[in-house]
Amino acid sequence: MTYNAGWMNDELRLMAESVRSFLENEYVPHDAKYEAQHFVDREFWKKAAEMGMLGATIPGEYGGIGGNFAFDAVISDELAAQGISGFGIQVHNIASHYILAYGSEEQKKKWLPRLCSGECIGAIAMTEPGAGSDLQGVTTKAVKDGDFYTITGSKTFISNGLLANLIVLVVKTDESKGAKGISLVVVETEDLAGFTRGKPLEKIGQHAQDTTELFFDGARVPCVNLLGKEEGKGFYQLMDQLKYERLLIAVLSVGFMDRALKMTFEYTQDRKAFGRTIFDFQNTRFKLAELFTEARIGRTFVADCIEKMIAGKLDTATASMAKMWLTEKLCKTVDECLQFFGGYGYTREYPISRLFVDSRVMKIYGGTSEIMKELIARSLQ
Repeated sequence: MTYNAGWMNDELRLMAESVRSFLENEYVPHDAKYEAQHFVDREFWKKAAEMGMLGATIPGEYGGIGGNFAFDAVISDELAAQGISGFGIQVHNIASHYILAYGSEEQKKKWLPRLCSGECIGAIAMTEPGAGSDLQGVTTKAVKDGDFYTITGSKTFISNGLLANLIVLVVKTDESKGAKGISLVVVETEDLAGFTRGKPLEKIGQHAQDTTELFFDGARVPCVNLLGKEEGKGFYQLMDQLKYERLLIAVLSVGFMDRALKMTFEYTQDRKAFGRTIFDFQNTRFKLAELFTEARIGRTFVADCIEKMIAGKLDTATASMAKMWLTEKLCKTVDECLQFFGGYGYTREYPISRLFVDSRVMKIYGGTSEIMKELIARSLQ
């Protein structure tokens, strides 16, 4: 990867090299297995934890290595460079950040070390069968019963849903208050009565990512697992932390763009038609010139967003712009790159085909492009 952003330093470059070597040796040889079984083995999660990947931005007192957002960005960039879409580390780290941002000291000491060590795999459960980007429409209820919440409802499209044993759950604690009735409750799933998981969903891409439905039928969770000092703060908490999630998606997107372009450049220089390489045709050179330019613009934009995130100055609209523009450009780039491969690009033998289907969901999760445009438009008023 090309790291020339102002936030890069020798420590991050060394980390990038270590993560790259680790992924090449520990993940890539098992990629086909993970794709077939629809989840990444827990053993790999624990190895990633030993590398510091699961707690790169969590303070040392809670088991992490205390880095800033740039550490997570470098990890995501290296995952994209290898074409790895099934390892749900971003979702895991997002769950950790909710606890870091809103948990009590007792909650942070209890859960964060276990998340950093890989003992716990984290997930964030927002989406429901009838409520996607419209978080105010969630119907999963948490009703107080003494010192416990009784939780009833279901969630769908939950990344890490099969393996996660620590879930940040979006619930309604007061159905009469709309957005002000939403709260976040941390659910420890081990031996939890009334909690079940569906089978991994059959998706067109990202097959190694264990995406499932979750069901709560009177599950009892201690009230002390509420994130925040009082109920009804969940919507604000979600909106505030979504900047982190959306920027991570933007980082992955530009990384996948670079991977697609690298593969396509190499293929067009090798493949011949009519006695010339594909790259010798003016259309190929001009089209790739456009795509490489857009990827460079995207990386520059992402680098600026990362600097703002590190400084605590990244606003919701800019994060939404990055997520929307980069995911849209990613899908366009991969589609046009696949075209240069001809029929081979439509076979699973060539990695460009997998990148094509893996990329499509990037315009959907973390907030659809349409929702991003609405958030951006609101900032213009």
